[in-house]
Amino acid sequence: MSKLIAFAAIQGGYKVVSSVEGAYNQMMESYSADTKVEFPNTGYYLPIIYSLTGLKVEKLEDLRQPLEFAKKLLPPHIKGRHHLPYLGPLLDAGMAAVLSCEIAEALRIVQDPEFYYPYEDPDLENGKKWLGPADDIILRKRGVEFVDGSTSGFAAIVGAASSSAMAKKIIEEYQKRDLYIFCAASHRGTSIIDQLIEEDVQIGWNTRIVPFGPDITSAAFALGFANRVAMSFGGVQPGDYKKNLLYNKERVLAFVNALGDIGTEWGVAAAGCVNWGFPTIANTDIPEILPTGICTYEHVVANVPEEEIVQRSIEVRGLKVQVSEIDIPCAFGPAYEGERVRKGDLHSQMGGGKTQCTELVKMAEMKDIEDKEVKVVGPDVTDIKEGDTLPLGIYVEIAGREFQTDFEPILERQIHHLVNYIQGVMHIGQRDISWVRVSKSAIEKGFTLKDIGIVLHAKMHQDFGKILDKVQVTLYTKKEDVDKLTKTARAEYKQRDERVENMRDEDVETYYSCTLCQSFAPNHVCTISPERTGLCGAYNWMDCRASYEINPTGPNQPIQKGECLDSRLGQWKGVNEFVYKASRGTVDHYNFYSIVHDPMTTCGCCECIASVLPTCNGVMTVNREYAGDTPCGMKFTTLAGVIGGGATTPGFVGHSKFNITQRKFIRGDGPTDKDEGGLLRVVWMPKGLKEEIKDRLDERAKELGVPDFYDKIADETVGTTEEEVLPFLKEKGHPAMELESIVG
Repeated sequence: MSKLIAFAAIQGGYKVVSSVEGAYNQMMESYSADTKVEFPNTGYYLPIIYSLTGLKVEKLEDLRQPLEFAKKLLPPHIKGRHHLPYLGPLLDAGMAAVLSCEIAEALRIVQDPEFYYPYEDPDLENGKKWLGPADDIILRKRGVEFVDGSTSGFAAIVGAASSSAMAKKIIEEYQKRDLYIFCAASHRGTSIIDQLIEEDVQIGWNTRIVPFGPDITSAAFALGFANRVAMSFGGVQPGDYKKNLLYNKERVLAFVNALGDIGTEWGVAAAGCVNWGFPTIANTDIPEILPTGICTYEHVVANVPEEEIVQRSIEVRGLKVQVSEIDIPCAFGPAYEGERVRKGDLHSQMGGGKTQCTELVKMAEMKDIEDKEVKVVGPDVTDIKEGDTLPLGIYVEIAGREFQTDFEPILERQIHHLVNYIQGVMHIGQRDISWVRVSKSAIEKGFTLKDIGIVLHAKMHQDFGKILDKVQVTLYTKKEDVDKLTKTARAEYKQRDERVENMRDEDVETYYSCTLCQSFAPNHVCTISPERTGLCGAYNWMDCRASYEINPTGPNQPIQKGECLDSRLGQWKGVNEFVYKASRGTVDHYNFYSIVHDPMTTCGCCECIASVLPTCNGVMTVNREYAGDTPCGMKFTTLAGVIGGGATTPGFVGHSKFNITQRKFIRGDGPTDKDEGGLLRVVWMPKGLKEEIKDRLDERAKELGVPDFYDKIADETVGTTEEEVLPFLKEKGHPAMELESIVG
């Protein structure tokens, strides 16, 4: 290891720690020691400090202990000691700096609570470009993408490129490789975020370009995100620093790009990242650390030309990524899924209430279609003037020896994602309520509606090639043709829904596992049946069956349920045996239909979490979009942190939104005289969730003989404590008030 590196890093460590200590001491003179300290709407205190040391920072005086901890990490500043030929002193100095950076950001938020704009996208019109620490709603939403492979990892970029055009090129190359880009710090008065704004590139979580903050201390938010992933999805306990760092090295595939002049603060921050196995690749002449040891390969690599920095970074981190090369004029990839086409850049649109836009995937005979044939029947977007609309019908016909009609809705659902993957094109909705917006920039690059067909053909072959042989796409833009397709499609939708809705758990002998989330929650095993959808909301029984047909060695495996051990609670011998094996001996049984008695394991990807409210003799449920308080005393983020690591936690269970209105939802805890009336135990849920599922809720309640049940469920407008909710339930005559005790 270079003596210069060790010297610079250790000097930088002393400089950062000293600076933060000075700022802290000044604040202690101006603020009360009890001043609240937090990253807003996060359940992990200050996540780097909490995850590595177990220390909970809740008020200003609590920062003293981690600051002292950081000071003790600094190597003795004695001549020769920091020149030892190994990484230990450098790593310690780096860790001290990283902890201090997080403290610095906490102090900034205390001094100026509105400095950061804690949402998914910045508000550039009002000068709010820095998002600061991701709240837990964003963490859980984005964590799913790390679980299901939608992202390969993240590139943490500090500084700025040589030009705004080069910045855009680097970012787009990372986007094509399905990476998130976390940005912080400036170089010579500008940042890569400033450069991207200059190039009219959309920034924010929705495009995976995250502007964390303006200083090198803001890089702590990227490391904090990684640590929260380990605690939230991986079941890593606070204070278990060895497991946390190893988890990040192996599962959160990240690296640092240092663009610009690297001073001692940048240098020691880079050294800190090495502790997590995150290497630094720089475009300037800095001392290198080439031997392997902590990182997968090299630790610090210098003098990488900007034109080569993307590929070199991926090689150094050891990432295995595939670039989706589709023959269309626009860039293509999951990174563009959250891109918005706003009014100022809108060229044309289809659907969205302005015209009809319908999508349908149908099975066809081999002889009846031609593979790769894409037809546009009617005018294209290039045939209309800016601001005009078109009706649109997307009709995909698929033939294959292994294809089945049950697969149609699975592939139809892919249209939403795949169209959104086209840069400059936005897709909302599905079925007959779709909405497609095309930007001026896409038109300038040469986009036509035929490109939608090219994308659907290529990606369906790529992703579902095992079950299909031919894909033909027809895009209709004449009103009469779209209306005809819509009539056909609605009949198909009705038939499909009835087929799924009428399925019962008793009708099948095979359930399906889903272990997608095990990459973050190793003990979690989701078992999916016709009447219990996956708790993430993304998979139902038919989806899993299709997934298994497509990928027999994938995360959705068939489970022969075997002997029924308890029909009311929902427990089967075959399921227990599978769960015990798949959880590596951690979980030996659970119940499908109970929240009280050994409920199913939960991971951090769940859409909702239900909790028993003993005083109200019922249960509440909260969805992850709701950030407020709940009657169980915990917000969604706290609940997910408590039970989301793959644990069976009596009194709590994760579930999907759809599951609330399925017949067997907490059936084992419902009224004994209504064998499938578990829904009647629900006494509270956020108003937004209640509105979202109102139609299904009303239909199910009518089946249970309580048609006005919707009005009997309390929400946050009634209260957020059991004491506030209980009088409402009594006044409304909620069924739970007459049921036997839920706690036995």
